[in-house]
Amino acid sequence: MVELEFATPADCAEKLRCGEVDAGLVPTIELARQPDLAAVPQGCIACDGPVRSILLISKKPFDAVESIATDQGSRTSAVLVQILALELHGTRPAVRPHAPQLDTMLRAADAALIIGDPALRLDPAMLEWRGQPVHVYDLGAEWKALTGLPMVFAVWAANPKDDPETLVAALTGSAAYGLDRIEEIALAESRRLGFEADFLRKYLTHDIRYELTAAERIAMDTYLGLAARQGLVQAPSAIRYVSDS
Repeated sequence: MVELEFATPADCAEKLRCGEVDAGLVPTIELARQPDLAAVPQGCIACDGPVRSILLISKKPFDAVESIATDQGSRTSAVLVQILALELHGTRPAVRPHAPQLDTMLRAADAALIIGDPALRLDPAMLEWRGQPVHVYDLGAEWKALTGLPMVFAVWAANPKDDPETLVAALTGSAAYGLDRIEEIALAESRRLGFEADFLRKYLTHDIRYELTAAERIAMDTYLGLAARQGLVQAPSAIRYVSDS
């Protein structure tokens, strides 16, 4: 029997840490912070280029940013922006977790990292702060420029299981069910969240990827390796995967 509970990836990670759930969609960085976790090989939240929902909005060019207010719900993205700053620009901005409110974030820091629905509600072409234009960087695009790889923001993961095949089958079946109903989901979520249905449809079918292929596995290894090299996490051992046999 499977019981479904809705939570953010950050909350899922804490529930897994405390043993409250058997599996959850967790930020990729948690595979380094919780090395006992095993990734489920079939599912993830990823992009291959611009993702639209992970934005750095800055009063300065990226290479001049000295401080970043990060959405307090971000984990993978908060590490990613630090990786990009050092690898692309040779800088180490200070990072300050903050509520996802663009105006107050830009009062507190040179730049704001906005993720998820708050980012999707912004029109990058129309953004300004105190009457001045801002710089907008899509972190999916920045990562692609750095590595040529997809970026995996979250992955299904589990604590060690006695019956991994059942877990994999349940999650694979759930993913297939959702992907077969993407039009229905886009319409329902547009009504619930107030987005245009076509906008959500493009986001769900073009901007986001869900399959954890060999390229995504290489991308996760690369991301975690760079995070460790910069001292943002302890050096990870090889990512563990739930058996997919």
